Amino acid sequence: MKQWSKDWKASKQPKKQRKYFHNLPAHLKGKLLSSHLSKELHKKYAMRSMRARKGDKVKVMRGQNKGKTGTIEMVDTKNIKIYITGVEFTKRDGSKTKQPVHPSNVLIQELNTSDKRRFITQKTNKPQEKNTTEKQTTKTTEAKK
Repeated sequence: MKQWSKDWKASKQPKKQRKYFHNLPAHLKGKLLSSHLSKELHKKYAMRSMRARKGDKVKVMRGQNKGKTGTIEMVDTKNIKIYITGVEFTKRDGSKTKQPVHPSNVLIQELNTSDKRRFITQKTNKPQEKNTTEKQTTKTTEAKK
């Protein structure tokens, strides 16, 4: 397999797995950039995860920077990494550099809402909304009686 193939199923060999992810096209690598949403956002948008984007406020959940919060400064789709303000490491010469973090290791706490098209594809929770309005109307009719 020289190029990426959509027909490739799976392999037990890590070498072939790494090669598969390395050769992924950009539009499929973008799908690997998703992060979990916080409980509030999960309820609000009825989605468990969303693609991490520049400007989102996130909290690091794994690794040596666990517990740190900051905004996403840059998203590297080629290497499937994100760079967060406040998450940096000190080099031997004393200078500080941004440390790349995998998006699966962060929790999105606040979304960047500047792009409205980002929320067009969100799942709607219409059946649950319908049930809540029916419950409210039954409660008001019972209260009137």
